[in-house]
Amino acid sequence: MTERNPEQTTVTRTQSRGETSSGLLRIRQAARADPRLCFTQLMHHVTPEHLYASYLALSRQAAPGVDGQTWEEYGEGVLERLKDLHARVQSGRYRAKPSKRIWIPKADGRQRPIGIASIEDKIVQHAVATGLNQIYEEDFANFSHGFRPGRNPHHALDALWVGITRRKIGWVIDADIRGFFDSLDHGWMMKFVEHRVADPRMLRLIRKWLRAGVSEGGQWSKTTVGTPQGAVISPLLANIYLHYVLDLWVKSWKRRARGDMIFVRYADDFVVGFEHKDEAERFLAELRERLAKFALELHAEKTRLIEFGRFAADQRRARGEGPPETFDFLGFTHICAKTRKHGWFTVWRRTSAKRMRAKLKDIRETLKRRRHEPLAEQGQWLKSVVRGYFNYHAVPDNMKRLNVFRGQVCKAWIKALRRRSQKGDRLTWEKMKPHIAQWIPPARLIHPYPNTRLRVSNSR
Repeated sequence: MTERNPEQTTVTRTQSRGETSSGLLRIRQAARADPRLCFTQLMHHVTPEHLYASYLALSRQAAPGVDGQTWEEYGEGVLERLKDLHARVQSGRYRAKPSKRIWIPKADGRQRPIGIASIEDKIVQHAVATGLNQIYEEDFANFSHGFRPGRNPHHALDALWVGITRRKIGWVIDADIRGFFDSLDHGWMMKFVEHRVADPRMLRLIRKWLRAGVSEGGQWSKTTVGTPQGAVISPLLANIYLHYVLDLWVKSWKRRARGDMIFVRYADDFVVGFEHKDEAERFLAELRERLAKFALELHAEKTRLIEFGRFAADQRRARGEGPPETFDFLGFTHICAKTRKHGWFTVWRRTSAKRMRAKLKDIRETLKRRRHEPLAEQGQWLKSVVRGYFNYHAVPDNMKRLNVFRGQVCKAWIKALRRRSQKGDRLTWEKMKPHIAQWIPPARLIHPYPNTRLRVSNSR
């Protein structure tokens, strides 16, 4: 990937898009012209038109926060509401509401806390994040892919695949930061933001969101560290934090490395590849010290140093050891392999077994609740679920897992239908085949090979 980040618009298309975009474009041009420029006047870019564009950009189906207002309810008289909101934001009378905390299950059985902001907080946070993105998109490293305009997990997966297959990588660190969003130090966070932002009203606004607290079961609790995972502003603040704590440090480390080194990060999950084992071990030790300075730590169970790369299989075979270990990144298990035609080194990416089991479990539980609905309604729902799953997981070398997933979905569906009555055993596979063919999409590859897509998106 090139060192310079591509220009990506972050503005929703509205009637006032031209005026809004020109103001944000000037911010980006100024940030690009002077990497040390500190912006003292940013709040005037938060206009009623900008707030309306942010309102339109929000998800219509998002759950309401502590205010209980949905997107549709706020839309009744939205222009007057936004005019009043703009006046409160600019005068300092705006008050951030606490995030509503809910818990969602994770694939490993644990639960993840999610903070749901009020509708007005979402609007203002989106407007502010859109403006700040113009500054930080010029600063962020190109190996950072998480929660950035114009990027998605497959950009990180492509960069990792190309890095491992094209560089002299023999050792890989699969790292994860423990409770990252819950551990952000507010003091360090504001110091990092102040490197580029000196507008006192903007800084005061960010502090309000950090200190708003959380509400769970009607009880408010103060937050002295962390930022709610799920808040609109949180991904940007997390990227700013890791930019100064990790990315800049990694850039400096790469200049001192004597062998090849790659680094790919998506939010708080990242993978580091090295040519030499001793450098990988030294990097890991220094990384722990670096993170500890900023109140962060690596997850002991999820952080590993493994032998992985084009020569890993041969070297392990010569030592009488088994095949190279695998590692998971962004829902895929990465495996050392060779191409069938020429026997060249490659990396297979297969859907993580843990991720697949969790998805199938969710589908089975939902089918139990919906088994008395008309068959067409169930089929339409399953079609959207399977199609969405394939849109993410249909990468080269993953056809076997895709077919397994589709087969398990079909089994879960017929099992749920058979339990609708005591005569369910009359429903045979032959009777279900037409419905499966109609509603369950066949497995097919959607994504190209990583080097092909990377070559198209990056002319260099």
